[in-house]
Amino acid sequence: MPASSKKTPSRGKSSTSAQPAQAFELRRSSIQGRGAFALRPIQEGERIIEYLGERITQDQADERYDDSAMSRHHTFLFSVDDDTVIDAAREGNDARFINHSCAPNCQAVLEDARIFIEALRDIAVGEELGYDYAYERTENMGADEEALYVCRCGADTCRGTILAPPKKKPAAKAKKVSGQKKKKAPAQAGQKTKAAAKDSRKKAGKTSSTAKKSRSRAAR
Repeated sequence: MPASSKKTPSRGKSSTSAQPAQAFELRRSSIQGRGAFALRPIQEGERIIEYLGERITQDQADERYDDSAMSRHHTFLFSVDDDTVIDAAREGNDARFINHSCAPNCQAVLEDARIFIEALRDIAVGEELGYDYAYERTENMGADEEALYVCRCGADTCRGTILAPPKKKPAAKAKKVSGQKKKKAPAQAGQKTKAAAKDSRKKAGKTSSTAKKSRSRAAR
């Protein structure tokens, strides 16, 4: 992920004067309501817009929205951490209209407690922007609750829901052929062990990681 920038975050505008200032426009979408459509070529890795809105607590989000009372899930909540949620329905910008896609051309990135939408690949003029909402599933989620999260993105790889794919069960461990344990080869100079590499990824994730949209906890 790109390093943190000290520049003022873009609200859908490019810093390149030779290009149209606005990266996308809002118009009717076949996926859901209004969607965001590229007005100019957007390059892979480009930071398109920051997801803005009122910062509230998880408890406040639960009080505002009740998933069980909806015929289809529709909120603009985005979790920043265990305590903080961005509600783009209040004080939000056009980032809230970027729809879900099971074949996304964008991704939401959490960096320094802020959420940005970035391009996963080059995006042509006229393409609708979309990222995978990947709402977290719960163990006791039933068919009626899953029906609130139906997806109509139309992608060939559409999984039919804006919920995250079910977690795969861990593979069964292979049986040992012999009772002897194999000795691990000593790490060579300059090589990281698996544990060290894992620790490195965890540290990097604190500054830049993939963000996920939030459901109100009332539905959990």
